[in-house]
Parts: sequence; structure tokens; C-alpha cells
Amino acid sequence: MRKLIITENVTVDGVIDAAGDWFGPAGDPEIDESDQLAAIAQQRQAADAFLVGRVTFEEMRSFWPAQADDTTGITNYLNNVSKYVVSTTLTRADWQNTTILNGNLVEEIRGLKDRAGGDIVATGSISLVHQLIAEDLVDEYRLFLYPVVIGEGARLFSGAGVPNLELLETRSFRSGVVLLRYLVAR
Repeated sequence: MRKLIITENVTVDGVIDAAGDWFGPAGDPEIDESDQLAAIAQQRQAADAFLVGRVTFEEMRSFWPAQADDTTGITNYLNNVSKYVVSTTLTRADWQNTTILNGNLVEEIRGLKDRAGGDIVATGSISLVHQLIAEDLVDEYRLFLYPVVIGEGARLFSGAGVPNLELLETRSFRSGVVLLRYLVAR
């Protein structure tokens, strides 16, 4: 069975809402992110499915395919990976290798997890992630903890219940970001 992994950028005070530009797309020339980009690349190699909600999908679709000078590998990955967008209103994906999931969320995700393949990674998509947590569909969390305090905004476990977690890994990067990997303990 495939794993469903939530990967989020999160502030020290638990905010995952990207409002306020507290983090930007990887590849900032002002910061040596090579070690962090290597960790992200390693995660991409293990994943062959990318899961998002409609809003995040539309934001990513309007940005990533147009990045002709991206040296991080993210554009190539996102253009080629099998993408699954959860939406009851989207009728056309207009991005290669995209499937729209508009049925029962639990059945759709369990169906994806039952297929052969690598990891399924969900990122951004706050509403979707909260639903996945509430339905106990998440197997692992990969949280990139940024040394920033926002004070307000959407939080990962806000109202969705807090699962029991087992720490798998901590890794710090030169940028000051720390990767925290947690397995959902069942």
C-alpha cells in the first residue's frame, strides 16, 4: 500500500498559511538552500503522485509550468508527475498528467493508496489537508519548520484533530529551516 504524506512549510508557531510571503519558492539566490533542495529532491524521487486541492492546484498551474529557468528540478517534477486535484467544481485540468478527483474523498484517496506505486504527496491545500487528517488518511508528515513567527493564520492541526505521531527524523539546513518527519502512530 502506498503512503499518503503531507508535506508542509510551517512557521515556529504552527502557521501553514502562505499569506504574508514568509517563504518563497525554493531557489532563492540569497540563501544557500542546496542541502534543503537535495532533501526535497530525495523526497520527489520516492513519490510518483502529487495530491492537491483546487485552489492550490490553480495557483501552482499558473506559476510552475512557466518557469523555464528553474534549476531546482521542481518544475520538471511537477510537469511530469501524476497530479490529482480534489475538486467538485473543476471540469478541465489544463496541466499534463492531471486527474480530477470529484467523488467521495475517502474512497478516492483509498483507491489511490491501493494502487501500486510510490508515495503520494499532498502539500498546501489547507482545506483538503484538514479533511485528510480528519478522515485518518495520512500516513506521514514532513514539516519544513521555518524560523519565523506569524501570530495568526491557518494551522495544520486547527480543528482537524491531532493524531498520535512518532518522530522519524529531524534534519537542519543551512537556511535555518528544520525538517521534522513524523509517522502517524496507529
